[in-house]
Amino acid sequence: MAFIPLEIPPGIYRNGTDFQGANRWRDASLVRWRNGSLRPIGGWSERSDVSASVTVAPRKLHTWVDNDFNSNIAIGSASELLYVSSGGTATDITPTGLVTGDEDAVLNSAYGGGYYGGNSNNSLYGVSQPTTGIFQEADTWSLDNWGENLVACLTSDGKLYEWDLNTANDAVQIANSPIDCKGIFVSEERFVFAIQAGGNPRKLAWSDKEDNTTWTPSATNEAGDFELAANGEIMQMVKVRGKALIVTTTDAHLATYQGPPYVYGFERVGTSCGVASRCGVISIEAGAFWMGSDGFFVFDGSVVQNLSCDVQDYVFADINKNQITKANAVHNSEHGEIWWFYPSSGSKECDSYVAYSYIEQHWTIGRMDRTCGADRGVFDRPIYADNTGVIYSHERINVAHGTNTPFAETGPISIGNGDSVMKVNQIVGDEKTLGDVKLQFKTRFYPNDAERTYPSDSTYYDLTQIPTSARFTGRQVRYRIEGTNNNSFRVGTVRINGIVGGSR
Repeated sequence: MAFIPLEIPPGIYRNGTDFQGANRWRDASLVRWRNGSLRPIGGWSERSDVSASVTVAPRKLHTWVDNDFNSNIAIGSASELLYVSSGGTATDITPTGLVTGDEDAVLNSAYGGGYYGGNSNNSLYGVSQPTTGIFQEADTWSLDNWGENLVACLTSDGKLYEWDLNTANDAVQIANSPIDCKGIFVSEERFVFAIQAGGNPRKLAWSDKEDNTTWTPSATNEAGDFELAANGEIMQMVKVRGKALIVTTTDAHLATYQGPPYVYGFERVGTSCGVASRCGVISIEAGAFWMGSDGFFVFDGSVVQNLSCDVQDYVFADINKNQITKANAVHNSEHGEIWWFYPSSGSKECDSYVAYSYIEQHWTIGRMDRTCGADRGVFDRPIYADNTGVIYSHERINVAHGTNTPFAETGPISIGNGDSVMKVNQIVGDEKTLGDVKLQFKTRFYPNDAERTYPSDSTYYDLTQIPTSARFTGRQVRYRIEGTNNNSFRVGTVRINGIVGGSR
């Protein structure tokens, strides 16, 4: 009998039942698909260890080039702001008197923190605090550049700060700037925006053009403010094609520079498309992408649309909803991907990721303990940080993935016509280099039947010979493929040889 190709389209499909994902990849970690072939993501190496300086998990990482062409990194956590030089030296630039925040999202046990009509025992003296209700967000920084200077705002503190690249100085509050803010943003026209200015969840305020110390509007400047007609609170602003996209917890608006006397014009460009976290939006040339509380969205420059997601059911069942405000988006421009790091249901900290290939329009998932990061450009490789503050250089060829092994696993594949039992005796891999991957097959006779693993639960076919001898039987099969070393393996279509047995 001729060899049967097990043709599986690129990307993970993890919606619906197991059998709805038939003939698709169903699980993976540390792999991607390009031009029809499966390959590992690049490995990583520690760039500089600043864990001795970071006391809690980083929530924001920002990179930029200064006027002397030096590469710089800023890292913000719930209680500190650090600067890392191009040589890897870390300096604490935390503003004096900073109001530190919460590393984790915490349950609001104060008035209004519970669900309407819920148990009110938390108000009784001596009764333990509730375990369900509304969780306040984990505190995070927004970081941007005012020229070569760093500007910053921590959600718990509410002040706008600036740092002048002098490691002898801490960041200082921007003169005359609003307080009780939730973020900072610098527009293409060099206006500094205060997000949720003065504690108003829908208010934006901006400084005069080219002058971040003038915030009071007058006939001789372009400072101003505006309150959005939105039901939710403003979460994040990003640059999109020369304009500013404002994403709230419920909708999205576009700010367009018009010049005096109105300075900026605002229009709503999306409804029911709120973002789940303050670091959940990423902007690229193609538009802006973000993670909502139960789906993904894209803004293409004109209107917000739902982003079709083949792993939506899986991700939002896997994510720890109480800690979703830690979700952090990064762009991987080299491979045309948007990544979101998030905490899984069994973790308080970001330990997982979901990635979308906007070039090939498919999705993948995996486990990786990274809390924030920045794309390559300032540095030659993407820079990510783990929850201890260790910084890694990613996407390195022939470098290990820590202690993890890249793998991908399919959903069920019907052998033959699905009515008869197929007895497989040979496997032909489609690898760039023999021995770079190994295979394990799992068979069933019916969708809910007991699964049998071949060669065994702990062994694999090494595919060092063509063809590779095998022996397994079933009506449907799925297989798992793993890398055997740090090489940049390439895998195409696996084929199997078998004969039709009885109908059992």
